[in-house]
Amino acid sequence: MIQLRKFKQLLALALLGLLTSWIVSCSTGNVSTNTKQANSGGATIEFWTMQLQPQFTDYFKNLIANFELQNPGIKINWVDVPWAAMENKILTAVSAKTPPDVVNLNPGFASQLAGRNAWLDLDAKVSNDIRSSYLPNIWKASTLNGKSFGFPWYLTTRLTIYNTDLLKQAGINKIPTTYAELAQVAQQIKDKTGKYAFFLTFVPQDSGEVLESFVQMGVTLVDADGKAAFNSAQGKAAFQYWVDLYKKGLLPKEALTQGHRHAIDLYQSGETVFLASGPEFLKTIANNAPKIAQASAIAPQLTGDTGKKNVAVMNIVIPRDTKQPDDAVKFALFVTNDENQLAFAKAANVLPSTVKALSDSYFKDVPANASTIEKARVMSAKELQHAEILTPNLKDFNKLQKAIYENLQAAMLGEKNVDKAVEDAAQEWNQR
Repeated sequence: MIQLRKFKQLLALALLGLLTSWIVSCSTGNVSTNTKQANSGGATIEFWTMQLQPQFTDYFKNLIANFELQNPGIKINWVDVPWAAMENKILTAVSAKTPPDVVNLNPGFASQLAGRNAWLDLDAKVSNDIRSSYLPNIWKASTLNGKSFGFPWYLTTRLTIYNTDLLKQAGINKIPTTYAELAQVAQQIKDKTGKYAFFLTFVPQDSGEVLESFVQMGVTLVDADGKAAFNSAQGKAAFQYWVDLYKKGLLPKEALTQGHRHAIDLYQSGETVFLASGPEFLKTIANNAPKIAQASAIAPQLTGDTGKKNVAVMNIVIPRDTKQPDDAVKFALFVTNDENQLAFAKAANVLPSTVKALSDSYFKDVPANASTIEKARVMSAKELQHAEILTPNLKDFNKLQKAIYENLQAAMLGEKNVDKAVEDAAQEWNQR
């Protein structure tokens, strides 16, 4: 199943903590720096996004043209960076003190650099009135140690997309709503159809969905002091849940080696019954696998006993070393204002992060003959009312994920028992 870091195929999304080792694109960096130096007629704001071309090129060209028309003294230089290059590219730029002025990231990675004081403190730049225009829980996603480092932008919540044909073959009439129910039907699906119920990746550098499932099952990952709190009865039960599924052959073996993109591939090829994904992927499935799309329906997001729901967030940050912080803030606020968020949400089939934009009838009303995509939009917007960022913002979050995933893998492979795996993961985190 897929985590809302899952914007990769359509929007270069995701959830969420959780990043691979990426390659610096030096040529693009040189071009953008030279553009800044060449424009001496006024302020130039360099704006980096993550892999939003060519699908949204027209949207951003219009957005930029409107901003420049309203702000004649400011020019925007838009640089779209491939998803696989962003981490190293922004790290290099920030370290060299030659960063762009406005950057599209996600809270998981941005919080790691926030811990190194890389971003502008927005609490000193944004009034409470402006701040309150954003969804309160979503604003919190871009805070660290009580300081705001980013503006919320677009969001997705997971839904359960399922293959009605395979479900019928398995003789299952009720869609699972919890991980416990999912485990119960997984064996029946395998026995009746030879297929897997779902796919989830346990690759440390990939999706954080496993950690989110822990929280949904009632696990506290870290305590108030940042120490491991998952070495508990709930933590061991969560470890045991995934170990049991793997050892029973109810998870594909490649769950230990393949990333979250493999979940889409398996679902589109008819090898899995359930896919946890944002509604934006319904269009992808329709394009790539029309027969599977025709058999697909949607249900609310899977959760645990807590009932907690996930939301994935993309945000906009401003490097502390920008030479024009006020203009950068002005542009970031323009990109994320009510009108522009609503327009982008409609263009990209995502959710906005402002209160007013989300209250639009577009996210509440569907026609009687609504398509699955239209129904998914309203269902995901409804889930957003109770959704939250499930994993904590930590500057070393990737190390927490690595410690848990690697020890969980060891338990799944029988190299350690669950108690030992949990203990070792906690020790690795505390001694980082």
